[in-house]
Amino acid sequence: MRYLHKNKILKILAVSAFLISMSSCDEESVQTLPERNFELVWSDEFSGTAGSLPDAKKWTFDLGTGNNGWGNQELQSYTNSTNNVSLDGNGNLVITARKNGNAFTSARVKTQGLFSHAYGKIEARIKTPYGPGIWPAFWMLGDNINTVSWPQCGEIDIMELKGHIPNVVYGTLHGPGYSGGNAKTKAYGLQNARFDQDFHVFGVEWQENQIDFFVDGYLYHRVKSSDVSGEWVYNHPFFLILNVAVGGNFVGFPTEGTSFPQSMYIDYVRVYKAK
Repeated sequence: MRYLHKNKILKILAVSAFLISMSSCDEESVQTLPERNFELVWSDEFSGTAGSLPDAKKWTFDLGTGNNGWGNQELQSYTNSTNNVSLDGNGNLVITARKNGNAFTSARVKTQGLFSHAYGKIEARIKTPYGPGIWPAFWMLGDNINTVSWPQCGEIDIMELKGHIPNVVYGTLHGPGYSGGNAKTKAYGLQNARFDQDFHVFGVEWQENQIDFFVDGYLYHRVKSSDVSGEWVYNHPFFLILNVAVGGNFVGFPTEGTSFPQSMYIDYVRVYKAK
Protein backbone atom coordinates (compact mmCIF):
# COMPACT_ATOMS: atom_id res chain seq x y z
CA MET A 1 0.00 0.00 0.00
CA ARG A 2 2.21 2.80 -1.25
CA TYR A 3 1.84 6.22 0.32
CA LEU A 4 2.51 8.19 -2.86
CA HIS A 5 2.55 7.39 -6.56
CA LYS A 6 2.38 3.64 -7.12
CA ASN A 7 3.74 2.92 -10.57
CA LYS A 8 4.25 -0.76 -10.01
CA ILE A 9 1.59 -2.97 -11.53
CA LEU A 10 2.53 -6.58 -10.91
CA LYS A 11 1.49 -8.83 -13.74
CA ILE A 12 -1.86 -10.52 -13.19
CA LEU A 13 -1.38 -14.18 -12.51
CA ALA A 14 -3.55 -16.02 -14.96
CA VAL A 15 -3.59 -19.62 -13.78
CA SER A 16 -3.28 -21.31 -10.44
CA ALA A 17 -0.03 -23.05 -11.33
CA PHE A 18 1.58 -19.72 -11.98
CA LEU A 19 0.18 -18.40 -8.73
CA ILE A 20 1.92 -21.18 -6.90
CA SER A 21 5.18 -20.55 -8.70
CA MET A 22 5.04 -16.92 -7.62
CA SER A 23 4.82 -17.97 -3.97
CA SER A 24 7.82 -19.12 -2.06
CA CYS A 25 6.07 -21.83 -0.11
CA ASP A 26 2.74 -23.21 0.96
CA GLU A 27 0.95 -23.69 4.26
CA GLU A 28 2.32 -27.24 4.64
CA SER A 29 5.98 -26.20 4.62
CA VAL A 30 8.20 -26.49 7.71
CA GLN A 31 11.14 -24.33 8.65
CA THR A 32 13.73 -24.34 11.38
CA LEU A 33 14.72 -20.80 12.34
CA PRO A 34 16.93 -19.46 15.11
CA GLU A 35 14.88 -18.91 18.25
CA ARG A 36 14.21 -15.29 19.11
CA ASN A 37 12.54 -14.10 22.30
CA PHE A 38 10.10 -11.19 22.29
CA GLU A 39 8.24 -9.16 24.88
CA LEU A 40 4.85 -7.58 24.15
CA VAL A 41 4.95 -3.77 24.28
CA TRP A 42 1.68 -2.73 22.58
CA SER A 43 -1.47 -4.47 21.39
CA ASP A 44 -5.12 -4.12 20.58
CA GLU A 45 -7.37 -7.16 20.96
CA PHE A 46 -10.48 -5.23 19.80
CA SER A 47 -12.61 -6.52 22.67
CA GLY A 48 -14.98 -3.54 22.92
CA THR A 49 -18.70 -3.16 22.40
CA ALA A 50 -20.26 -4.06 19.05
CA GLY A 51 -20.75 -1.02 16.83
CA SER A 52 -18.18 1.15 18.60
CA LEU A 53 -15.19 2.84 17.03
CA PRO A 54 -11.68 1.53 17.80
CA ASP A 55 -9.92 2.85 20.90
CA ALA A 56 -9.17 6.54 20.33
CA LYS A 57 -6.11 6.24 22.57
CA LYS A 58 -4.61 3.80 20.05
CA TRP A 59 -6.07 4.65 16.64
CA THR A 60 -6.80 7.70 14.54
CA PHE A 61 -8.01 8.06 10.94
CA ASP A 62 -7.05 9.20 7.49
CA LEU A 63 -10.09 10.89 5.95
CA GLY A 64 -11.25 11.77 2.46
CA THR A 65 -9.76 10.94 -0.93
CA GLY A 66 -6.21 12.20 -0.38
CA ASN A 67 -4.12 13.50 -3.26
CA ASN A 68 -4.97 11.70 -6.53
CA GLY A 69 -6.78 8.94 -4.69
CA TRP A 70 -4.06 8.67 -2.01
CA GLY A 71 -1.45 8.76 -4.77
CA ASN A 72 -2.74 5.53 -6.31
CA GLN A 73 -5.93 6.57 -8.18
CA GLU A 74 -8.00 4.86 -5.50
CA LEU A 75 -11.75 5.43 -5.68
CA GLN A 76 -12.87 5.35 -2.06
CA SER A 77 -13.37 8.18 0.38
CA TYR A 78 -12.15 7.24 3.85
CA THR A 79 -14.44 7.98 6.79
CA ASN A 80 -14.52 7.54 10.55
CA SER A 81 -18.12 6.34 10.43
CA THR A 82 -19.13 3.12 12.13
CA ASN A 83 -20.61 2.15 8.75
CA ASN A 84 -17.01 1.71 7.61
CA VAL A 85 -15.05 0.90 10.76
CA SER A 86 -16.25 -0.58 14.04
CA LEU A 87 -15.80 -3.38 16.54
CA ASP A 88 -18.07 -6.38 16.03
CA GLY A 89 -18.42 -7.40 19.68
CA ASN A 90 -16.67 -10.70 18.97
CA GLY A 91 -13.13 -9.43 19.41
CA ASN A 92 -12.61 -8.10 15.89
CA LEU A 93 -12.12 -4.73 14.26
CA VAL A 94 -14.05 -4.66 10.99
CA ILE A 95 -13.12 -2.29 8.15
CA THR A 96 -15.83 -2.29 5.48
CA ALA A 97 -15.76 -0.89 1.95
CA ARG A 98 -19.21 0.09 0.72
CA LYS A 99 -20.66 1.17 -2.60
CA ASN A 100 -23.15 4.04 -2.63
CA GLY A 101 -24.35 4.55 -6.21
CA ASN A 102 -21.16 5.27 -8.11
CA ALA A 103 -19.22 6.26 -4.99
CA PHE A 104 -17.28 4.16 -2.51
CA THR A 105 -16.48 4.62 1.17
CA SER A 106 -14.10 2.72 3.42
CA ALA A 107 -11.73 3.35 6.34
CA ARG A 108 -8.03 3.70 7.04
CA VAL A 109 -6.96 3.58 10.70
CA LYS A 110 -3.47 4.37 11.94
CA THR A 111 -1.43 4.88 15.10
CA GLN A 112 0.33 8.01 13.83
CA GLY A 113 0.92 10.44 16.70
CA LEU A 114 -0.21 7.83 19.22
CA PHE A 115 2.25 4.96 18.91
CA SER A 116 5.32 4.16 16.86
CA HIS A 117 8.01 1.55 17.28
CA ALA A 118 11.32 0.38 15.86
CA TYR A 119 12.53 -3.23 15.60
CA GLY A 120 11.03 -6.36 17.13
CA LYS A 121 8.01 -8.28 15.88
CA ILE A 122 4.82 -6.73 14.50
CA GLU A 123 1.89 -8.96 13.61
CA ALA A 124 -1.85 -9.04 13.06
CA ARG A 125 -4.39 -11.84 12.67
CA ILE A 126 -6.61 -10.95 9.73
CA LYS A 127 -9.28 -12.31 7.42
CA THR A 128 -9.24 -10.39 4.16
CA PRO A 129 -12.01 -9.26 1.81
CA TYR A 130 -11.93 -10.27 -1.85
CA GLY A 131 -13.10 -9.35 -5.33
CA PRO A 132 -11.81 -7.35 -8.31
CA GLY A 133 -10.69 -3.88 -7.26
CA ILE A 134 -10.52 -4.66 -3.53
CA TRP A 135 -7.19 -3.86 -1.86
CA PRO A 136 -6.75 -4.68 1.86
CA ALA A 137 -3.47 -3.90 3.60
CA PHE A 138 -1.61 -3.99 6.92
CA TRP A 139 1.44 -1.74 6.70
CA MET A 140 3.74 0.82 8.33
CA LEU A 141 5.22 4.23 7.55
CA GLY A 142 8.19 5.99 9.13
CA ASP A 143 7.02 8.45 11.75
CA ASN A 144 9.26 11.13 10.21
CA ILE A 145 7.08 11.27 7.07
CA ASN A 146 5.96 14.83 7.74
CA THR A 147 9.55 16.07 7.71
CA VAL A 148 11.29 13.93 5.07
CA SER A 149 8.30 12.82 2.95
CA TRP A 150 7.85 9.50 1.12
CA PRO A 151 9.73 7.29 0.24
CA GLN A 152 12.58 8.73 2.35
CA CYS A 153 10.59 7.91 5.48
CA GLY A 154 10.40 4.23 4.50
CA GLU A 155 7.40 1.96 4.08
CA ILE A 156 6.92 -1.62 5.26
CA ASP A 157 3.95 -3.42 3.65
CA ILE A 158 3.44 -6.35 6.01
CA MET A 159 0.48 -7.62 3.99
CA GLU A 160 -1.40 -6.45 0.94
CA LEU A 161 -3.66 -8.44 -1.34
CA LYS A 162 -5.20 -8.06 -4.78
CA GLY A 163 -8.85 -8.92 -4.31
CA HIS A 164 -9.11 -10.79 -7.60
CA ILE A 165 -6.28 -13.13 -6.47
CA PRO A 166 -7.50 -14.01 -2.97
CA ASN A 167 -4.93 -16.74 -2.29
CA VAL A 168 -1.82 -14.54 -2.72
CA VAL A 169 -0.43 -11.81 -0.45
CA TYR A 170 2.64 -9.60 -0.84
CA GLY A 171 5.32 -8.33 1.54
CA THR A 172 7.19 -5.24 0.38
CA LEU A 173 9.68 -2.54 1.33
CA HIS A 174 9.71 0.92 -0.25
CA GLY A 175 12.57 3.34 0.26
CA PRO A 176 14.59 5.93 -1.65
CA GLY A 177 15.80 4.32 -4.88
CA TYR A 178 13.57 1.24 -4.55
CA SER A 179 9.97 2.44 -4.40
CA GLY A 180 7.01 1.90 -6.73
CA GLY A 181 7.98 -0.48 -9.52
CA ASN A 182 11.43 -1.00 -8.01
CA ALA A 183 10.25 -1.96 -4.54
CA LYS A 184 11.63 -5.04 -2.77
CA THR A 185 8.61 -7.34 -2.89
CA LYS A 186 7.70 -11.01 -2.81
CA ALA A 187 4.47 -12.98 -3.00
CA TYR A 188 3.19 -15.82 -0.81
CA GLY A 189 0.40 -18.09 -2.02
CA LEU A 190 -1.90 -20.71 -0.50
CA GLN A 191 -2.38 -23.85 -2.61
CA ASN A 192 -5.76 -25.03 -1.36
CA ALA A 193 -7.23 -22.06 0.49
CA ARG A 194 -7.89 -18.34 0.27
CA PHE A 195 -7.10 -15.55 2.67
CA ASP A 196 -10.75 -14.46 2.78
CA GLN A 197 -11.89 -17.88 4.00
CA ASP A 198 -10.17 -17.87 7.39
CA PHE A 199 -7.90 -15.82 9.63
CA HIS A 200 -4.14 -15.81 9.04
CA VAL A 201 -1.30 -14.17 10.96
CA PHE A 202 0.79 -11.67 8.98
CA GLY A 203 3.94 -10.29 10.52
CA VAL A 204 7.47 -9.03 10.28
CA GLU A 205 10.52 -9.55 12.45
CA TRP A 206 12.58 -6.40 12.19
CA GLN A 207 16.25 -6.00 13.05
CA GLU A 208 18.65 -3.14 12.47
CA ASN A 209 19.80 -4.42 9.07
CA GLN A 210 17.16 -7.00 8.17
CA ILE A 211 13.39 -7.38 7.88
CA ASP A 212 11.74 -10.82 7.62
CA PHE A 213 8.16 -11.30 6.38
CA PHE A 214 5.97 -14.12 7.71
CA VAL A 215 2.59 -15.71 7.07
CA ASP A 216 1.36 -18.01 9.85
CA GLY A 217 4.89 -18.18 11.21
CA TYR A 218 6.46 -19.13 7.88
CA LEU A 219 9.32 -16.95 6.67
CA TYR A 220 8.82 -16.26 2.95
CA HIS A 221 10.70 -13.01 2.34
CA ARG A 222 13.91 -11.62 3.83
CA VAL A 223 15.38 -8.25 2.92
CA LYS A 224 18.78 -7.14 4.22
CA SER A 225 20.24 -3.67 4.08
CA SER A 226 22.74 -4.97 1.53
CA ASP A 227 19.88 -6.05 -0.77
CA VAL A 228 18.46 -2.61 -1.48
CA SER A 229 19.69 -0.33 -4.25
CA GLY A 230 19.29 2.85 -2.20
CA GLU A 231 19.47 4.00 1.39
CA TRP A 232 18.28 1.64 4.15
CA VAL A 233 15.73 3.80 6.02
CA TYR A 234 14.43 1.38 8.67
CA ASN A 235 16.40 2.40 11.74
CA HIS A 236 13.79 4.65 13.31
CA PRO A 237 10.20 4.24 14.60
CA PHE A 238 7.27 3.50 12.30
CA PHE A 239 3.52 3.73 12.89
CA LEU A 240 0.86 1.15 11.94
CA ILE A 241 -1.90 1.34 9.31
CA LEU A 242 -4.87 -0.89 8.44
CA ASN A 243 -7.13 -0.13 5.50
CA VAL A 244 -9.29 -1.43 2.67
CA ALA A 245 -8.93 0.53 -0.58
CA VAL A 246 -11.19 0.29 -3.61
CA GLY A 247 -9.46 0.47 -6.99
CA GLY A 248 -6.01 1.84 -7.62
CA ASN A 249 -2.93 1.16 -9.68
CA PHE A 250 -1.95 -1.97 -7.79
CA VAL A 251 -5.22 -3.90 -8.06
CA GLY A 252 -7.19 -2.38 -10.92
CA PHE A 253 -10.79 -1.34 -10.51
CA PRO A 254 -14.06 -2.95 -9.42
CA THR A 255 -16.13 -4.80 -12.00
CA GLU A 256 -19.79 -5.70 -12.21
CA GLY A 257 -18.79 -8.93 -10.51
CA THR A 258 -17.40 -7.17 -7.43
CA SER A 259 -19.89 -7.52 -4.60
CA PHE A 260 -20.26 -4.96 -1.82
CA PRO A 261 -19.93 -4.51 1.09
CA GLN A 262 -16.47 -6.05 1.51
CA SER A 263 -14.98 -6.36 5.01
CA MET A 264 -11.58 -7.02 6.51
CA TYR A 265 -11.68 -8.59 9.98
CA ILE A 266 -8.76 -7.94 12.34
CA ASP A 267 -8.62 -10.17 15.42
CA TYR A 268 -5.61 -8.47 16.97
CA VAL A 269 -2.56 -6.33 16.34
CA ARG A 270 0.51 -6.96 18.52
CA VAL A 271 3.91 -5.31 18.73
CA TYR A 272 6.86 -6.88 20.53
CA LYS A 273 10.41 -5.85 21.35
CA ALA A 274 13.29 -8.30 21.29
CA LYS A 275 14.44 -9.42 24.73
